[in-house]
Parts: sequence; C-alpha cells; structure tokens
Amino acid sequence: MTADTAPEDGVPAVATAGTPSVTSAGTSAVTPAGTPSVTVLICAYTERRWDQVVAAVASVHGQATPPAQIVLVIDHNPALLGRAVAEFGDAGVDVVANAEETGLSGARNTGVHHATGEIIAFLDDDARADPDWLGSLVDPYRDADVLGTGGVARAAWPGDRPPWFPREFDWVVGCSYRGLPERQAPIRNPIGANMSFRRHAFDVAGGFGSQFGRMGNLPLGCEETEFSIRLREFIPGARIVHVPDAEVDHFVSADRTKVDYFLRRCVAEGLSKAKVTQHVGNDAGLSSERSYVTSALPTGFVAGFKPGTSPYRWSLARSAMIVAGLAATTLGYGLGRLGLDSVASRLAAAPTKKAGKQSGG
Repeated sequence: MTADTAPEDGVPAVATAGTPSVTSAGTSAVTPAGTPSVTVLICAYTERRWDQVVAAVASVHGQATPPAQIVLVIDHNPALLGRAVAEFGDAGVDVVANAEETGLSGARNTGVHHATGEIIAFLDDDARADPDWLGSLVDPYRDADVLGTGGVARAAWPGDRPPWFPREFDWVVGCSYRGLPERQAPIRNPIGANMSFRRHAFDVAGGFGSQFGRMGNLPLGCEETEFSIRLREFIPGARIVHVPDAEVDHFVSADRTKVDYFLRRCVAEGLSKAKVTQHVGNDAGLSSERSYVTSALPTGFVAGFKPGTSPYRWSLARSAMIVAGLAATTLGYGLGRLGLDSVASRLAAAPTKKAGKQSGG
C-alpha cells in the first residue's frame, strides 16, 4: 500500500510486499454504473468452522446486491488453505494466505491488500448474512462524509439462549448488545463481525494494529475500535454509521455459553480497552463506554428486580451477571493500566488444552 499519510507509529501499513495470492478467481458480479464496487472480506483460521465458512460464503453469493469481489483469507493454516482453494477456487472467491502476523488483524490487513472494491465489507467466518445485508450496509456511503458502517450481529445460540446471560453483554460473544442505537445513527466504531469501510480509509490511516485483536487462546479485541478512532484523527469529520437493517446471524459456540468464558472475555475486554486508551487517550478510547456504563448497564440491572418478570430467579441472575461482568471488565482494565498485562492475560486466557490460533470473533 502507498499511504497518502504515514500510519501511526507502531501500526502496520496494510500492504505487505510479496503477499501470496493462492487464487485469482476474479469477479463474477457486475457493479451497476454510479454505485461503488464492494469487496466482501472473510477471515478463517480453523477447519472446525468449515461448515460455517461455507455458509458464510454462500450467504454472500446470495446477496440481493452482489459484491464485485469476495476475498477469503486463511490465517496460517495450510490444511485449511488447501481445502478452501479446492472448494472455492472456481466459485468466484479469491482465496489468499495471511502474509502478516498470525491473528485477526494480520488476516484482515492481508485481505485489504487484495481487495479491489471501493468499499470493503467484513463478515466473520462464523456469521451468515441476510440477503439484503450488503445493500443496507453500503447504502449510507451516498454521503461522502461516511467512511465506515456497521450492522447488527444477532446471536445464533447453539440451543436456547442461556437464561442468565444479560443482553447488555452480548458483545462478549461478538454480537450486538442492548444499548446500541435502534435507528441509523453515528457511532464511534462498528462490531467487527459486520462492518465496512471505504478502501480509501486504509490508504490514509493504515491497517488494523497487530497489538489488538484475538490471538491464540487470549480473547482480546478492539482492533476495529482503535482503527476507527485513528481514522478520525487522519480524516476529521469522518463519520461511521450504525445500520440496524444490515443484519447477520453470528454463531455462538457452546464453549462461549459458559460463565467462565463470560468472565474471561470481560477481563480480556478490559485489558483491550486499556491498550486502546494508552494508544489514543482516555477521551476517545472510553467515549462509548461511559454512556454504556452510566445508562445501559444501570437500566438492565434495575430491570432484573422489577416484579412480574418470569422466571424471577433468572432476572435476578442477569442483574448479578451485569455486576460481575462490569467488575471483571474493570479488573482487566485496571491491570492493563498498571502495566500488569501478563496477570490480566492469565486471567483471560482459556485453558491450554483448548488453545488454538484464533482469527475470528
């Protein structure tokens, strides 16, 4: 990539010389005149999600507004790479290998390097887009000041929704949570499972920071948060818009329905926020969190004590988990601000036997 403005110190540029392209399937869709071309980017890292990857790609092929290009990035997994080439190489999908560091940020940066569209839409490998998803997600770009959009990620639970799991904390499983705008509105940053940016945004501001994002058995995040904040620093007046009509189903694996994962993920989020604020400052790094903590969480907590809720014990449990989640997030944040990242990481990491390279939310 040749950036119009040099990226911030410590944040890698998107392009990597010699980035390997396994296939060059080209585009199967024709972009109507006058509308921006769109690349849909999916990152995958494990064969355990193979069926979900296939479903994600199929949902993109089934869009009412088809993309000009689909890029599937495989994160340092040769077996998965070969399988993906065999499955999608002749199906209008560009399958490429992550040429940067292992992890979601590196995989996304590699995909951006290969993207040809004016808009780059990001879909998680375990998400399935509604047929009107892409058209809704890119519609706000008719406004030249809009440089990014984000849609709704509905939680697709493996069974019934855990009755103790508060909707205010659906971000724990990478989904939209109670407290987000219910109408189209400006936001600080989108949810990574369902978002888009103008290609120009990466040319100007650089790529996703490798120090953020999920890695190994540590469920960190906030790479899209830091990128969105940095983008506004490079382009004052840039807007990112929440688009409730752009919906996807985001699969939640069974291991993420447990209380221990809930608490570990909250600690990891706190640590991630600490890293972001050290990078961009408290005002920008915590602007959304302040209203969330002072409005959405108190409302959810009080709701658990209202008479008439059924069953009442689960309402109380959700209120209790709001307190526990806030406490765990605050703990992770405090440890990060004190420079005790290793302590927070040990609290947040999954047991070693469950560890695996992570490149998806």
